[in-house]
Amino acid sequence: MKRLIKKLSHIIPDKLYIKLKYRMRMGKFPDLKNPKTFNEKLQWLKLYDRKPIYTTMVDKYEVKKYVADLIGEEYVIPLLGVWDKFDDIDFDALPERFVLKCTHDSGGLVIFRDKKALDINKVKTKLNNSLKNNYFYHTREWPYKNVNPKIIAEKYLENDSGEELKDFKFFCFNGEPKIMYISNDIGSDPRTDFFDMDFNHLDLHFKDPNADVLPQKPVQFEKMKELAAILSKDIPHVRVDFYESNGNIYFGEFTFFHSGGMFDITPSEWKIILGEWIKI
Repeated sequence: MKRLIKKLSHIIPDKLYIKLKYRMRMGKFPDLKNPKTFNEKLQWLKLYDRKPIYTTMVDKYEVKKYVADLIGEEYVIPLLGVWDKFDDIDFDALPERFVLKCTHDSGGLVIFRDKKALDINKVKTKLNNSLKNNYFYHTREWPYKNVNPKIIAEKYLENDSGEELKDFKFFCFNGEPKIMYISNDIGSDPRTDFFDMDFNHLDLHFKDPNADVLPQKPVQFEKMKELAAILSKDIPHVRVDFYESNGNIYFGEFTFFHSGGMFDITPSEWKIILGEWIKI
């Protein structure tokens, strides 16, 4: 069944595909007539909340101007280049450290900590495969459907202290950040910790276990909350991500459907709590 659905993914109607994919991932069909849980409401939003601006918001190139216009260019990771094809990239003109990203998907990313040490042919294969991929068809995340595939290079962010760069991901509902998690998901031992907007640690888990030592409150936590509220205004739900590098805030990305809205949430009461925050 899984192989057949994948093979027919481009011709199966969105609603049917979502139901089948959800059944495979979650073990049951979603209630799309009267959704109550967070995951079910995300599936509803995929089908019925399709504002054109969402395509700009998930486009990793176009979103830079969008965010700069709303909160200021100082919060945007500096762009080093943009190309339609991998072969157009002039690596000699790029610094020793930078990041390459495809603009239209999730996963088409390569971090260059030392460009001399990476196998360019492997990078080319990965990004060229990504350029051919329409991410929309995986879980019907509509905003990705019409993004123009490109490759961008961004400044490599780091902390002078040597501390690993972390993701601060705010779950926002109609312009109100409700919870956030601090992600350390690079490597073989990913950890995630959730906090409320007073930075109280929450007994909430999506996939990864908590860190052995709870992360400290980010220096710019209050400012991040303020920016997340601005960026998520009038949107039923969107996750707004930031990085903090040497005390400076940088916008990461918008995510409308965390893990495609097909993941387990524990304790189970959070499935309803999160769902109630989405007003449809």
